[in-house]
Amino acid sequence: MKVSASFLSSKNIPKDLLTLDKTDVDFIHVDIMDGKFVPNKTMPFSEMKNIYKFTSKRLEVHLMVSDPIDYIKKYAELNTECIIIHVEIDDPTKSLELIKKYSIKAGLAIKPNTPISDLVPYLPYIDEILVMSVEPGAGGQSFIENSEDRINEVRDLLNEYKIKALINVDGGINDTTVKKCYNCDIVTSGSFVVCSSDFQEKISSLR
Repeated sequence: MKVSASFLSSKNIPKDLLTLDKTDVDFIHVDIMDGKFVPNKTMPFSEMKNIYKFTSKRLEVHLMVSDPIDYIKKYAELNTECIIIHVEIDDPTKSLELIKKYSIKAGLAIKPNTPISDLVPYLPYIDEILVMSVEPGAGGQSFIENSEDRINEVRDLLNEYKIKALINVDGGINDTTVKKCYNCDIVTSGSFVVCSSDFQEKISSLR
């Protein structure tokens, strides 16, 4: 299982990115919010693009935005492994196709109350499914208990359609809830890691 670290709950982003860069974390999870798709809004790209100054880790960019097109064009310029959009937006296919044009992995996130079956039309386009185990838009939330069942449902769906996409889970991930994510390939953890005094110890406990 790989580990991705989110700095959404960070109090000092440059310092925490430098610290994460010294760990064996696999990815840095970059949460982008537009204040429309979710209530909160993150810093603009003009500031976010400076991530490269503090870490050489590959990025997983999670676009919690209503219209991802312009964001995709910008974040494709960074050291990006995967760009993740939401299945709940209008016309996800257009955005997924654009991501693939940049030779970047395409991911599709799904909110806790969205039917797993909504993923089906987009399975041929995606390399990763991000199962949200909290409502997207804020860090520090608690893991929603039925998320384990949803993860397993996604795994069954991928097996049924013979799709090799990875499963990532994001929200409330710590050394206890990670045990419910045994059917995942990646776990994304935020406050559990960046609000601790020992990032590597927390990352190791997730593995």
